[in-house]
Amino acid sequence: MVSFAVVLFFSFTGLTLNHPTWFGCDKQIVVKNRGQLNVSWVNTKEVAKLEIVEFLRKTYQVKGAVSEVRIDDYEVSISLKGPAYSCDVFITREDGTYEISEVKMGIMAVMNDLHKGRDSGKVWAWIIDISAVFLILVSLSGLILLCFIKKKRVFGIIMGAIGLLICYLFYLIFVP
Repeated sequence: MVSFAVVLFFSFTGLTLNHPTWFGCDKQIVVKNRGQLNVSWVNTKEVAKLEIVEFLRKTYQVKGAVSEVRIDDYEVSISLKGPAYSCDVFITREDGTYEISEVKMGIMAVMNDLHKGRDSGKVWAWIIDISAVFLILVSLSGLILLCFIKKKRVFGIIMGAIGLLICYLFYLIFVP
């Protein structure tokens, strides 16, 4: 049953990936905030990255994993990413003023990002890999069972080969 749930999830999100406008996947909410944080966190040689990120999580409920921190002489920028979510923070080192820009998308966009494994972490990547192994095992067990059914064996193998051939022809003809 787990494999069927995986097939349902990946087939549905495959459809939503090909047609995002059908399901509202292209809608996004942009939230902007400004403020000032403790200037001692940014105007020293060692920028207090952890304190800044935790302050932002507590104050603005930003989420996602830190994907990039850039520090130059005048500015600190921090990017956080998650499925269907991104947050960019720009902090002026001189006075600690910051600007936050969050982009949030809906549940369908979250599911699409989970389908692709985008910004979803190592654990989700393992879930995708384990799901793929499950699906391979289910497919192979079906093929092996087909080989034991004498009446259906030849027809099943021919139909499988025709299916592969049709997919290959579609690739040759329609994929640029």
